This record gives sequence, structure tokens and C-alpha cells, in this order.
Amino acid sequence: MTESQYGIVYGANELVVGPDETVTTSGDGPRDELAATEPGPLRLEGEGAVVFEDGRVVAVGDGDELAREYPPENAETAVDADGGCVLPGFVDPHTHAVFAGDRSDEFAAKLRGKSYQKILAEGGGILRTVRAVRETPEDDLVADLCERLDAMLARGTTTVEVKSGYGLDVETELKTLSAIDRADRSHPVDVVPTFMGAHAVPGGSDAERYTDRVIEEQLPAVADQGIAEFCDVFCEEDVFSVEQSRRILEAGTEYGLTPKIHTDEFANLGGTRLAADVSAASADHLLQSTDADIDALLSEDVTPVLLPGTAFGLGGEYPDLEPYRERDAVPAIGTDFNPNCYALSMGFAATLACVGVGMTPAEAVLGITAHGAAALDREGGLGTLEVGSPADLVVLDAPTHAHLPYRYDVDAVESVLKGGDVVS
Repeated sequence: MTESQYGIVYGANELVVGPDETVTTSGDGPRDELAATEPGPLRLEGEGAVVFEDGRVVAVGDGDELAREYPPENAETAVDADGGCVLPGFVDPHTHAVFAGDRSDEFAAKLRGKSYQKILAEGGGILRTVRAVRETPEDDLVADLCERLDAMLARGTTTVEVKSGYGLDVETELKTLSAIDRADRSHPVDVVPTFMGAHAVPGGSDAERYTDRVIEEQLPAVADQGIAEFCDVFCEEDVFSVEQSRRILEAGTEYGLTPKIHTDEFANLGGTRLAADVSAASADHLLQSTDADIDALLSEDVTPVLLPGTAFGLGGEYPDLEPYRERDAVPAIGTDFNPNCYALSMGFAATLACVGVGMTPAEAVLGITAHGAAALDREGGLGTLEVGSPADLVVLDAPTHAHLPYRYDVDAVESVLKGGDVVS
């Protein structure tokens, strides 16, 4: 086999493969307990390795065996994990990463007791960012987004969903989606575009009239532009009702956009049942969801997405994990990165999923990898290191997956590969 046909990451103390072979580990001690508590552990006697070719994983397992077949010295790309843990690239299924302006003063106001809803009612929050985005040239939005993608990539994120929704008019929504598309074309991170014109109700309108505008004006223009893959809506008290949300999502489906929904963050209006009815890719937030709501989601293969960073930033409650545990379900985890939740790190999201929500480290890792990919309707093994999956890998400067949420005040990511190329 000649040079340049393959790449290899070798010398791993632990490999996290995917949902069916969750943990590959070697050695004795605490790692045994971690592996024994997770589904499908694949045991190795020595170090592990991942081999990739043409951007896809072609082999994963025993490092000595793979090194004989794929010698590192002959590889185009060879990365020595040096006893670290190797994970799939992180998949962030929920962000609002295109924005302009600064809202740090609102963070201080919340600490003084002002609620998110009160800030929004006074013209702050989303509406404040809308004004800033409308005034910002597209080139600046692209540059800012790419800087944020740089920071995400350095922390292990290789695929990220990014929503519009800070425009609330045809021109700015299209400008935002164009910025997302340009960033996707120029940056190593895969950027998944979502249209969210129904993020808030703009000043001078009401929810019913603005719902009509989203359906009659924005959606046809978004479909003609041809960038957005999903249509999202904020189904919440004082924003969009279940019926208004249904109209928007069903209209989006007619234009070829897969539904997503923000719901049950502050009040339970029935948005999870709507997500099930319209076969949404995901339902996100879910702080107020009931057992019956979760049953409805899971029965229709709607991926639940928890956003513990939002609870952390607002000083609010975290979702209840027990209904998912009782159903043998592991929710996806996203950062919800936005001006109100300034969190770029999926590692820190995993920490909050453990400390705030009560996940195990392995559950949190699944939440930010394979299950994050499920929330984006991604097939082909994204978020895993199974044979045939994309060669998106994260090498930790730490021996096991548990160190990702455990080391919450430092960056445990040593290097990142995207499609087999070292990008960070």
C-alpha cells in the first residue's frame, strides 16, 4: 500500500466508537467500571487505532494489528494519540451562531432578577439582536461566524447546525442564510442551515399577522434561495401558539424544509405533540415536557435535544432525565450558542449534561456525537467511528471519555481531524 492512500490515528488508550460499541478501552482500574456500565463495550488488550481513507473510516480496533496492516510511517496522515482517548467529532445540533452586537449587560440584568421574558418585552433579547443584525453587512456576519467556528472546531465540534432568526424580515433572513452558506463553503466545519423566521414577533406586529408573513413572504423566498434544510419555530407562551407553529411548520414542509421546534422551555403548550404530528427531526429545550410528551416524541422518532447551557445561563431548572432513562433513551445535547447563552464548547455542554441533568459521561458523549447527528437527520455514521463513517475525530489529551466533562475548566481537546485532515 503506497503512501497517501490512508491515514491513521494510533496509540489510543480508549476509543469511543458509537451507540452499538460505545466504549473501547484497555487496562485496569476505574476505566473497567466505566466500560462495564455502558452498552456494548468492545474490549481491547492493547492500544487502539482508527484508519481512514478518502475521508471515511475503514478500520477501527486493535492498534498493533492495524499498524501492521497500515504502518503509520507510510500514512499520509499519522497522529499519535499518545495514550489519549479518541472520540468522534462533536455534532452540535442547536445554535444561533450568526448574530451581531453584545448583550452582556442583559446577563447582568438577569443576575439582578430581571426575567428573559421581561427583557424581551422591553425590546431587548432577540429583538435587540435583530436590530443589530439588520444593520450589519453580510461580509461582517460571515467573518464573525467563521471566527466562532474556529473556536468551536478547536474544542472538537466538526458539524454544527446554525439557525437564522435574527432578521424577522425577508431581506435579513436571506442575508443570514447566505452568511451561513458562505461560512459552510469556506470553513472546515460542516454547517447545517436552518430557517427560523419564527424566532420572535417583531415590533409593530402580533403573532397571528407575523405568522402570515412568515408563510406568505419569507418561506417562498427561502425556498427560492435554496440554502435552508430545516424550518424551526419557537412554540412558546407569548411567542407562537401551537396552531401558529403548526401552520408555519406544515408550510415549510410543503417547501421541502424538515421541521424542528423549540418547545416546553418556559411553559408546556403542547409543542412536543406537534413535533410528533409533523415528524420533526428534533424537539429542543423540553424543560416542561411530561412523560406522555416524551412518549409521543420517541414513538415518532423525533430526537429530543436538551440544552443545559441555557438553564445554566438563565439560572433556571435543568431537564429531568428520568423519563428518558425509563425509556432507554439518551437525548442529544446542544450548546444553544447565542448572545443569551455564550457557550461555544460542546465539552462544557457535556459537563452540564452530567452535573445539571444527571447523565453519565458516556451518555453525554453520545449526546454530543451520534445523537446530535440524529437530531440533524444525518445518516452514514456521522457522530461515530464505525467503519464507513466520516473520518471526523477528536483526540483528547486525557485517557478516557470521562475526562471531557470532568475537566470542565480546561480544554481537553488535543487535536481535531475533519474528513481525515488535521484541522486543529
